[in-house]
Amino acid sequence: MINLMTKTQTCKELLNEYMSLKNNYKGEKLIFDGVDGRDVYNITAPFEDEGELVIAGRVEGRDTQYSDIMFFTCSENVWRPRKNTISFKLQDPFYTKINGELIFGGVEVRPDSNNPDHLCWKTLFYRGKTINQLTHFATGPDWMKDIRPVQLMDGRIGVFTRPHGEIGGCGTIGFTIINTLDELTAEVITNAKLFDGQFIAEEWGGVNEPHLLKNGLIGALGHIACYDQYKNRHYYSITFSLNPDTGEVSPMKIIAIRADFDEGDAKQSDLADVIFSGGIIRGKNGKSTLYVGVSDAEAHRIVIPDPFIEYEI
Repeated sequence: MINLMTKTQTCKELLNEYMSLKNNYKGEKLIFDGVDGRDVYNITAPFEDEGELVIAGRVEGRDTQYSDIMFFTCSENVWRPRKNTISFKLQDPFYTKINGELIFGGVEVRPDSNNPDHLCWKTLFYRGKTINQLTHFATGPDWMKDIRPVQLMDGRIGVFTRPHGEIGGCGTIGFTIINTLDELTAEVITNAKLFDGQFIAEEWGGVNEPHLLKNGLIGALGHIACYDQYKNRHYYSITFSLNPDTGEVSPMKIIAIRADFDEGDAKQSDLADVIFSGGIIRGKNGKSTLYVGVSDAEAHRIVIPDPFIEYEI
């Protein structure tokens, strides 16, 4: 187990701390076109590909869980599918750069062979110099989402995991270090050390995008989630830091909630209070732009104080 530097805090406690700050940030909805009436949500932050800024997004009909990851470019504040660019039959895109190479991934869903009325899932990983050169190179364990690699200061690769079930309960974050991408296997991911006591038993969370900080720590952008008494889901954007050498994990803090964004559609009523951290772009003025999926139906962004600065002091 990896030990935390603080006591376990619940969603409610973290939310109370966030609300006490009385922030007045307000997000904006991103407009997408050219997707045949489907929703675009759980986006990445923008990244450069062949000299052009693109966003990857989960494109999905309102009445299904089967989706495409598509890549979009922006013109006149509208995001449209990028021409002559591949897509993937996956959910929840993510990316990073390792040794200058684009590492990209998403979640594959399919019917559960033991229960065809339910879906099972696993995370697939791709690599290449550009989006159109991406090729599959690794597959995570069955039933695991939120597996995120990040290159460390010494060139090795840290990997965040998120088992749930018999190992991990409702969803626990783990971490391991590998030397090369060739070592990114389902077995290595399964055997990652888990953070001890980061969530209470009834709540869960995961890392959505890790950032290598200038002092060698990892700033983790993620989410914490819970059910209420009516089985409605509540997801909040959070950050924390990890020292990859010592295993020390800082306290979590909420950095954005659903109420920070305009009202909008939800895929289902129980998802109304959900934001899913997609990525964050750190600015040079002490501000950052956070990109999120909202209520499993929309994509928004918001400018907030850079949440990683305190970890670099």
